[in-house]
Amino acid sequence: MEIRTPQNTEEWEQYYDLRYRVLREPWQQPRGSERNDGDGTALHLACFDSGELIGVVRLDTFESDVFAQVRFMAVDAAFQGRGIGKKLMHAAEQKALQLGFTTIMLHARENALPFYKTLNYKTIEKSHLLFNEIQHFKMEKKLNP
Repeated sequence: MEIRTPQNTEEWEQYYDLRYRVLREPWQQPRGSERNDGDGTALHLACFDSGELIGVVRLDTFESDVFAQVRFMAVDAAFQGRGIGKKLMHAAEQKALQLGFTTIMLHARENALPFYKTLNYKTIEKSHLLFNEIQHFKMEKKLNP
């Protein structure tokens, strides 16, 4: 298993396809909704297993000199429950530390709160409602070098 940035057109297509299939398609959102303007400046990590892309996460580093933000965290349904998400989050946290950030924040879907709590993220407040049905919560974690 390897976690790294996608390196060619095919890997980038797989990266965005996974984001779409996990984070948008179940809510009948159009293709293209899995992308946004921040993709051009963010750091992207993907988990590959025997060459197959099975998980993704995006790390935004624009918040401040202190905060980095995790967005678009997704693991292929066939690979969920195998620790892939934890490995991706650990890689994102390590990357944030390398870049000098001391805190990571994210907006977690309500059903993902237990996952992030196992990684020591603290719930700060209720945030936005995506697609008028998916409640999100702002969470933070202080990073330890």
